[in-house]
Amino acid sequence: MSTFLSAASSAPLNRRGFLAATGALTLASTLSACGGSGGSGSGGSSAKAVSQADIDKAMKTPTELVFWTWVPNIDKEVALFQAKYPAIKVKVVNAGQGVTHYTKLRTALKAGSGAPDAVQIEYQAIPTFTITDSLLDLRPYGAAKLKDTFVDWTWGQVSGANGEVFAIPQDTGPMGMLYRKDIFDKHRIDVPTTWDEFAAAARKLHKADPNVYLTNLAANEAAAWHGLLWQAGAKPYALSGKSDITISVDDAVSRKLGDYWGGLAREGVIGTEPDFADSWYAALNKGKYATWITAAWGPSFLSGSAKATAGHWRAAPLPQWDAAKPSAGNWGGSTTAVVKGTKNPIAAALFAQFLNSDPASAKMFATEQFFFPATKALLGDASFTGDAPSFYGGQKVNQVFADVSSTVSPTFQWPPFLDQAATDWTETVGKSLADKTDTVRALGAWQTRLTGYAKKQGFTVTS
Repeated sequence: MSTFLSAASSAPLNRRGFLAATGALTLASTLSACGGSGGSGSGGSSAKAVSQADIDKAMKTPTELVFWTWVPNIDKEVALFQAKYPAIKVKVVNAGQGVTHYTKLRTALKAGSGAPDAVQIEYQAIPTFTITDSLLDLRPYGAAKLKDTFVDWTWGQVSGANGEVFAIPQDTGPMGMLYRKDIFDKHRIDVPTTWDEFAAAARKLHKADPNVYLTNLAANEAAAWHGLLWQAGAKPYALSGKSDITISVDDAVSRKLGDYWGGLAREGVIGTEPDFADSWYAALNKGKYATWITAAWGPSFLSGSAKATAGHWRAAPLPQWDAAKPSAGNWGGSTTAVVKGTKNPIAAALFAQFLNSDPASAKMFATEQFFFPATKALLGDASFTGDAPSFYGGQKVNQVFADVSSTVSPTFQWPPFLDQAATDWTETVGKSLADKTDTVRALGAWQTRLTGYAKKQGFTVTS
């Protein structure tokens, strides 16, 4: 059976369309604000289980659900649900992507009308809506039973401090490294397994060929930076309750990254140009960059965007800070949540759970939309992991990222004002990379700006 990689040639080249579909938008474009208030309705947040009789009744009661999503052709997965629950009709609405999607949702929630029953939401956006009490706790509807269905770290992303289940994982973006085997072979460079080896390779390669860089760390990509923080074991944000937050984007771990990447940028041995721009696409096709630090959606995207390089690329885990303790971060992925004000909480909860946990639906996401799976079963399915696309020289790339997924930490948290965190990063840390100035110092500026913003929003901040 084909996988998201074997069909990669049909992957769209438009960056926003592809990344929105995979839930892998840059952080700066995911949210427009963190204000608003959740609607009220029959969907309470109590963990008291709904009776089986009520569930049976809801399954047979004619109902129409409104589902907001940016996922292309998701009608196919929705049809599977409607075939099993013919009394429940689902109206799929594309309310936009990125900022547009979240702005419309926040506006509807604040108005108390016009919100959907179920909604597509990225992992990093969940705190923005849970802090306003806008998402339904799905435990009463049986969601907790699905915990072992999904990769452990994804469950941590959708769970609340008190055990709430605010969404059901749909797809993921565990981070790895795509590299040009031909360039590595030409310059006798071994695939780096540690970041020290990576730095040495960057210097060796650029010295041998000043027109080639080992990689490009985009100065506009706060999402990738957060993924690297995640891999390194950083805890940049920790929300306690709804008004206390710890912000640590300038701690020892962050400074280690700042010194490392800032140093390579100042040496001029890595690129820092904006990614997903025309020049970046051209650079990949011409062999300017020998690696791409990316996520599990990257292989599909690259094979459609750098066709001139077919057969030359391979995949590997990220280099490690501690080779004895393999770890990875995540970049991208999304979930299905239920809006707390829905008048049909049981039907909506059934839909969110089925859409992402039903084996046929989960596999369809991997083969139709080229999503990287969140379910353990699919990540262990030989028909998925065994695919060997010619673009990657016959390598089983899905298996590489499936293995990586098991090393993602489940404890990483996001702030409820991620848009501001991304904007401030771009204007401080990102700018330092582009300008080849002191990145460690820029981390301090990021910390100061973000702390000031949080306090103005009424948060009590510690660092």
